[in-house]
Order: sequence, then structure tokens, then C-alpha cells
Amino acid sequence: MSGSPIKVVVGKPGLDGHDRGAKVVARTLVEAGMEVVYLGLRQTPESIVAAALEEDADVIGLSVLSGAHMTHFKRVRALMEEKGLGDRLLTGGGIIPTKDQETLAALGVGRLFGPGDDPDAIVDYIRDWVREHPREDAV
Repeated sequence: MSGSPIKVVVGKPGLDGHDRGAKVVARTLVEAGMEVVYLGLRQTPESIVAAALEEDADVIGLSVLSGAHMTHFKRVRALMEEKGLGDRLLTGGGIIPTKDQETLAALGVGRLFGPGDDPDAIVDYIRDWVREHPREDAV
């Protein structure tokens, strides 16, 4: 990373049409000095990972309020591994039950946030994670 801003791709997979929270988080990350690419609504896991690959993102953040979090996070994680992004952070948020968060964590998904969580906690989590997990391609 050496001085360059953390780059985050934020996507809304599936048919969920509510993106206010994702926009608030994206804005918070920008204001914290991160470079953010917000992909908007109705993305596929494939389009999200393709954007992360194209942008050389450090982090992929998914916002899922539709109840399809298990499907979307699992698919994005698998695609990240397949495309050589396995050393990058997959995080996100939405309405995700604790037991599902635990299952996703075991699959390599990072901390997940919900409504009411402090946006600054997301910034701190991403900064700490990136600092503690230097990318394999960093020189």
C-alpha cells in the first residue's frame, strides 16, 4: 500500500433496491481518505468482483438487505479466490443474523455491520485490517 489510499469497491448484489446505507458508508469512507467505487444497485457477484479486479481494490464491501446474504457473500468470496483476490478483505453489512455472520466468517468474510453501527467503526475496521494484512503483491 505504501502511502496510496485504500481502495474500496462497494456493491449492492441482487434485487435489493435500498441503497441509502451503502451510500452513507461510501461517503464516510471517502471522507476518511479512501478511494471508493460505488457500483450501485442490482449488481451480480461477477460484476462486483470484475470491478474489484479492474480497480485493483483492497476491499470489497457488500450491502445486503434482501435476506440473500449467504448466497451473495459466499459467491463473491469464491470468485475472489478464483480471480486472485483472496488476500483482499470482503466485508459489508445489512440485516444479517449473528449465526449467519459466524458461518460467513468461517468462510473468510470479514466483520459485518448493521443498521445503527457507527460508520467510524467501519473506517477503523478497514484501516486496521489493511494494515494487519499486507497484500501479497505489495513490494
